[in-house]
Amino acid sequence: QVQLVESGGGTVQAGGSLRVSCSVSGRPFINYAMGWFRQAPGKEREFVGGINKSGFRKDYAESVKGRFIISRDNTKSTLYLQMNNLNTEDTAVYYCAAKANPRISVPTTGASYDHWGQGTQVTVSS
Repeated sequence: QVQLVESGGGTVQAGGSLRVSCSVSGRPFINYAMGWFRQAPGKEREFVGGINKSGFRKDYAESVKGRFIISRDNTKSTLYLQMNNLNTEDTAVYYCAAKANPRISVPTTGASYDHWGQGTQVTVSS
């Protein structure tokens, strides 16, 4: 059974930066496309960014393009999300997700993913 553990959340001022990480264990990390999702209070979970198994293909939500960077280190079985120029609308619980051998290289819907982490809180203060 694959396990995902997020870390690195916290509170940051608007305009600041934060990096969250997702450590994966239990199965070969290279077999999984990975994604980041977030859920703010009272809102539905939304896709933030995704990355294919090799790390060469990435996709982002329009709201974070140019500000967030998703990456992975397959030697460390770790997924990252670098978040820059944060604003209050980025406040949410951030979840990483994994999909083994997906049909498309970068899935962008929550239903496409099989495994989820417990989430890490990111709060952006004004």
